[in-house]
This record gives sequence, C-alpha cells and structure tokens, in this order.
Amino acid sequence: MARQLILFVFLQHLFFAVWAYEDEYAVSRVPAALIKNADVIKRSEDLRFEIIDGNRSRLYHRYALTILNENGDRYARAVAFYDKFREVKSMEGTLYAADGKKIKGLKKSEISDFSANSSVSSVSDGRVKLHEFHHKTYPYTVEYETVVQYSSTFYFPAWDPVDNEKISVVRSTFIVTAPQGYPVRYKSFNYKKDPQIENGKAGTIYKWEVSDVEAIQLEYAYPAWSRIAPMVYVGPTRFEIDKYAGDMSTWEEFGKFIYTLNQGRDKLPDDIKQKVHQLTDGLTDPKEKIATLYKYMQDNTRYISIQLGIGGYQPFDAGYVASKKYGDCKALSNYMYALLKEAGIRSCYTLVKAGAGRNYFIEDFVSSQFNHAFLCVPLQKDTVWLECTSQIDPAGYLGEFTDNRPVLLIEETGGKLVRTPRYTKKQNIQSRTAVGRIEDNGQLNVTIKTIYAAQQQDDVFRMINALSKEKQLEHLKKSIDLPHYDVVKFEYTENKAAIPTIKEDLELTAQNFAGITGKRLFIVPNITSRFYTKLKPDENRRYPVSLISEYTETDTTVINLPGGYQPESVPLPVKLETKFGRYSCSVTVDGDKITYYRRLEKDSGEYPASDYAELVKFYEQIYKADRNRVVLVKKE
Repeated sequence: MARQLILFVFLQHLFFAVWAYEDEYAVSRVPAALIKNADVIKRSEDLRFEIIDGNRSRLYHRYALTILNENGDRYARAVAFYDKFREVKSMEGTLYAADGKKIKGLKKSEISDFSANSSVSSVSDGRVKLHEFHHKTYPYTVEYETVVQYSSTFYFPAWDPVDNEKISVVRSTFIVTAPQGYPVRYKSFNYKKDPQIENGKAGTIYKWEVSDVEAIQLEYAYPAWSRIAPMVYVGPTRFEIDKYAGDMSTWEEFGKFIYTLNQGRDKLPDDIKQKVHQLTDGLTDPKEKIATLYKYMQDNTRYISIQLGIGGYQPFDAGYVASKKYGDCKALSNYMYALLKEAGIRSCYTLVKAGAGRNYFIEDFVSSQFNHAFLCVPLQKDTVWLECTSQIDPAGYLGEFTDNRPVLLIEETGGKLVRTPRYTKKQNIQSRTAVGRIEDNGQLNVTIKTIYAAQQQDDVFRMINALSKEKQLEHLKKSIDLPHYDVVKFEYTENKAAIPTIKEDLELTAQNFAGITGKRLFIVPNITSRFYTKLKPDENRRYPVSLISEYTETDTTVINLPGGYQPESVPLPVKLETKFGRYSCSVTVDGDKITYYRRLEKDSGEYPASDYAELVKFYEQIYKADRNRVVLVKKE
C-alpha cells in the first residue's frame, strides 16, 4: 500500500510537471499589463556570450515570442548570419498554440540558407540561415535556440531585450563569461542596477536581467532608443580578428588598428599618378584641386558594396580600384585618399555611423559602431568632406546621411572623434516667389520660382538625378496639392557647391483654384507651401520631444484678380513665437492684386515631454493659417 501511494504521488508530480511544462507558453499566463499595447510578448530570453580565449568566442541565444497579431509575424523567425569569422553551430525551434501545447518542431530541411548579398551592387561572402513557421492562427508562440561560434573577439553583442515598440517582456537575461583577467567593458542604459558579477576559477561572469517590461508605444519625435529602453553594450579591450590584433580601450587605440588595416593600400599605378599631376599641377587653390580630383574619381569609378573576409573592415588597395573602376565605401575613400596624397594634399580616412545612426552612436563607449567610411580633408582655414560613394554629390557637402554626428578620423597617431557639419536654418532654405493670374472662371495660371538650399534641396536633388524628365513630371503631379492642375513647364538648375542650391522654375494651370459661389470669389493665397503636420494631443506624453531638422521657408506670392471684385474678408496677419520656431504670414488686397507673405523658421532641439502640448498648438496654428482664405465680392 505504501509503495502504491508513493507511486501515485510520483505519477501525480510527474503529471503536473509535464502539464506545467506544456502550459508554460499558454497566453492565459501572461499578465494583462504585458498584453496591453503589444504585438509581441517576449516570454523568455537567455542571451549568453562566452569569451573562450583571445580569438575565440561563442554566442548562445534562446528566446520564446508570443505573437498576438499579424503585426508581430516579422519577429517570429530565427536569423543567423555567418561568414569567415562566424559559424552557425546549431539552430532549433518549436511552434506552440495559444494554450501552450506544442504544434511542431523545426526540421533541418526547413532552414533556408542563402547569400547575404542584398542587391546586384553588393558582393559578400556572408550567408544567412533563416527559419519561419509561417503560422497564422493567433496568438501563437515560437521558441528558438541558436549557437554561433566566432573565430575572433572583435564582435561583442549588445543586449536589447525590448527590440522595438509594441514588444513587452516577461523575462530576459544577458550573461557574459570571460577568462580570468580578461577585461570586459560595459555600458548600460535604463538599467538601474549594477550587473551581478561572480569571480571563479573558470573566469568572471557578468549578468543582467529584466522582467515584466511593458510594451513601448513610440511617440512623435521620440528620442534615441537608448533613452527609452533598457540596453547594455559590452566590448573588449584587446581583441583579435584574422591575425590582426587591436585595442578598443580608447578611440585613439581603435584608430591605430584601422590605420594598420589600411597601411600600404594607397599605392597608385603610374598612369593614375600622371593623371593626378596633369589635372592639378596647374592649380594653386587647394579647394580647386580637391574638387577636380573628386570629380575625376566620381567620373571614373562606381560604388559596389564588397564585404569579403576582413574586407568588411579593410579597403581594397588603390591599384585595385584604379583597374576595376569600382569599390565599396572603404575602397573608394582610400582611393580618393591616395589621389589627394599624390597631389600633396593631406586627408583622413573617416568612419561614421551613417543614416539613422546619428541618434544611436555612443561617444563614451569605444566599439565598432560604424557602418560607413568617407573622407575628411582638413585645410588651414576650412575642412572639406567628401562622400566617395556618390557620383553626383558636390565636393564638401554632406546630406542627412552623414551630417551632424561624431565620426572617427583615422591617422597614423590613432583615432580622433570629431563632429561633422551641422546645417542650420540659415542654410537649409526654401525661398519661393509666385506670380499668378486668376481668370473669370476661377482658373489660376501661375509661374513659381523656388530656390532650395542645403538639406532643403536633398529630395529634389535625388529626384532630378535619379529620374527621367517624364518621371520627374509624374513626381511633380503627385506632390503638388492643387485641384485639377497641369504642369505646363518645369526646369531645374543645379549649383553644386559646399552649400548646394537648386533652382526650380514651374508654370502651372489650376482649374477651379478660386471657388466661385454666386458673386463671391474664395481664394487661398498660399499656393504650394502649405504645412501638413497635424499632431494628436497627448496628455500622457512620456518621452522628451526630439526635433532633428531645422529650416527656413519664405514665400512671396502675387495673384492678379479678374476685374470688378473688392475684398469682403481678408485674414488678419498671424505671428507666432515659440521655442520650436517662428511663423508669420500676412495678406493684402490692393485693387485687383493680392499680395501674400509667409515665413516659417523651424528649430531643432530636445524639449521636455511637458512641452508637447505647446508643439501641438504651434503646428495646428500653422496648419490653419496656411489655409486661410480671402473672400472677394463682385462689385455692384
């Protein structure tokens, strides 16, 4: 009897253990607070990074995600990149139903394996292993486990448990293990505790953990992700990759490593040397020499992304680019460096976190945060920046891709962080004049001349350099907010300079521009410069307001009226002064002529969340003022 009781108790415990395991991922077990505002719930995550020795490391990643709706499907996958320095040791996965019951497991034959080349202009020896269950009955849960072995200590992972907005976290743990005496650097964001650190014979263990993190809902003009979500960056001091050793203890030391990778790769063929002297020996102005050689490089090379072996960090030599006529950002920057060197002009190979990376670069944590290379040419009284992957950009101008951010200049003495130019509202200008006539039937015939400068010309610049004349016309017809209009004529004139400008000349006809009701004529004098941003009020704004772009718009519009009308209602002048910028507009009617003036100065900066209501009001006032109407009535 006692044995039967013991057996019964054992089986009962076994039953509940199995039931508990199968029920682990039941959605019913998730607290309501973690479901609110979420598309994905991270049920569990274990990220473990092991530093084996000076040139070997291993990354274990096990995670389970509950997908609540179709917006979360893109996260329900396992992706593992591998190349010469990374090997995917294993990939396993399981799919669970809403009640936590297993549906099926991952089969090795279901893992896709394909090249990491992203386009026809990309060459890489990297490959990707990918698996997706493609399940569409919500909610469901996927559990994955991957192991990646590294033959270097250059790559250290970051821990970002809240990967994106609308992802809540039940539990996530990050563990780093290092051999005794191996220094691991780390920097945390929105993590209030110190890591747990244990020292033993096997080495040192660092541990970070979060639990019950509610989903983030991004707000208009939210700040950098590291300002609002928990994150931890880790990095080595000494490291090795492909038999190269380096040091990341300072930017200076990291720059020495990059300089070593580039050393000796600036040798030009004799014919290219001769060409350099042919182009520049007769010039005395260094800027003219730089612009001439930059134009030569643009005309004789093209960009192709090349990520082969350590080539992901090391440029192909200048001779290779000279003979092949192509290269990636590193190779083309190195080639331009060699051209300038032959002409006796010193320049600096420069690393940058380009694009949206402006808000994600950590200046006080040395690591390989860069994704792009370009060139800096320091002169006695000025600095010229060269984007060497572009065949059309003017010398000295940086668009939004690389402006206003820290970059690492590489010299023999090491690396030095400096900042690229910031284009202000005095440079980012849109200046527009319009002269038009309204016919008796309400049709508007108008000539509009616009000057775009600096970042205000970026979109127009890309359009006219990427699209045919016919496609440009299609783009214009979609972008102008007028009813029933035709573009009669359009022309663009570029001035490629350090502060580039584009002149746009348009002739338009717009039917029914003026509304006619009985003997009244209704006209919105702001023809093409209307403000479109309307914000929703949010009394519970959580994050600071981060406004990145700044610019100035000015408009002068003259509209000639059909005879016989007099003003019945003319909008009062509007003048707004706020911490976010300034706005003013005014309308006058003099005889048969309407004259309209408008000026908008938009500032950049970061403002506390409590200022958001004021921003909403400012934008709403601009929106309304831009649509104010003049009402004219037919004289008796």
